Amino acid sequence: MKLTRLRLHGFKSFVEPTDFVIEPGLTGVVGPNGCGKSNLVEALRWAMGETSHKSLRAADMDAVIFAGSGNRPTRNHAEVVMTIDNSDRTAPSAVNDREILEISRRIEREAGSVYRINGRDVRARDVQILFADASTGARSPALVHQGRIGEIIQAKPEQRRRVLEEAAGISGLHARRHEAELRLKAAETNLLRVEDVIGQLAAQVDGLKKQAKQAIRYRTVSSQVRKMEATLYHLRWTAATNEVTEAEHAKDVSLREVAARTEAQAEAAKRQANVAAGLPELREAEARAGAALHRLNVALADLDREEARAKDRVAELELRLKQFAADIEREKRMAADAEQALARLAAEEETIRAEARESAGRRSGIDARVAEADGALKATEKVFSDLTTALADLTAQRNAFETTAREQAERVSKITAEIEAIERELSTLHGDAGAAVAGAQMALSEAEAAAVAAEAAHNVKRAEFEAARDAASESEKRVQRL
Repeated sequence: MKLTRLRLHGFKSFVEPTDFVIEPGLTGVVGPNGCGKSNLVEALRWAMGETSHKSLRAADMDAVIFAGSGNRPTRNHAEVVMTIDNSDRTAPSAVNDREILEISRRIEREAGSVYRINGRDVRARDVQILFADASTGARSPALVHQGRIGEIIQAKPEQRRRVLEEAAGISGLHARRHEAELRLKAAETNLLRVEDVIGQLAAQVDGLKKQAKQAIRYRTVSSQVRKMEATLYHLRWTAATNEVTEAEHAKDVSLREVAARTEAQAEAAKRQANVAAGLPELREAEARAGAALHRLNVALADLDREEARAKDRVAELELRLKQFAADIEREKRMAADAEQALARLAAEEETIRAEARESAGRRSGIDARVAEADGALKATEKVFSDLTTALADLTAQRNAFETTAREQAERVSKITAEIEAIERELSTLHGDAGAAVAGAQMALSEAEAAAVAAEAAHNVKRAEFEAARDAASESEKRVQRL
């Protein structure tokens, strides 16, 4: 086999379709650095089935596709086609039917590579074996790339052996031997698997034999069971016939008993009708008594609630009276302090006037005393302001007491009206409610007494308030005179 043509399209720097015709004899490619000479050798190796992108000087396998330039866009695929002369018929038997072999490898970005021989898709392994039979290949010493001479010189014995095998033309046999060994191992694995399957099927056959024996036994037992069931059904039918006869006899006896019970029920119905005729009067009397009892219970509960409210109000009024007494005592003390201050101011005023009459030259001392008098006057005005505030508080408390007294009077009148209504209602009821009425009257009396006491305390408090107000007025007049 001889290589006669190499076609590149989109592979590395060969962006446009490029054909290299290899004529008989020695063919050389010359050119400056970077013109793509090494790319031709890498294209041959790539088309022969090279799988390592590092040996192709690429970051990944997609890097062999033209990546674009300043004036050309990026390509999405690359293809290398090798045309081989097979006139000597040394190709493998699968592709040895033609004199011209076209071996191509096409890669699309992010889609992988596709190998074809004469337009038919094949495996990468098939292409590698084809070139191995020809004592060449992607990693064959026959393809000398940069640094390859040094690698051969420094190669290990195993690597040198591969060089000699390729020179002798037996590297393809080793590749076929390796593939045959892999197939033999796969066949042995399949044989082991078949033996396992046969063992499983044998176990299943033994199980099926046991199931067949069980099925035969089941069929025999089933026939015996059917016979026994037929006998049992006949015995049950006979017993059921006897039970039907006995049931008919019992039915006759029951009919006679039902007739006797029907007559007794009719007599009982008559007695029930007679008793039911007198039942409405008893129910009406019971209803009247229940209604009266309910009204008494409601009235008693209302009286208890009113009594509790009256007691709470009395306690509240007593507490307020104590507070008022404390306030009055405080006001009395403040009034006494005011009177003392006024008396002291009057004495000081007399003293100042006497000293003014005695000596006019002591004017400066008098001015100082006047300043002291002014200070005392301011203190007195402050006391007056406090008394005015206390007076306003007492006025507000008086108004509150008057409002409370009015509310208590209204509540007493309301309670009196309710008690009168209850008394009128209780007069028509049974005499057992007398104790409840007496208790209500006693509670009413206590509430009236509490209201009277609260009103008296209010009058006393009012008189004390008026006296305190008069004292405050006198203090105010004295201050104004000063």
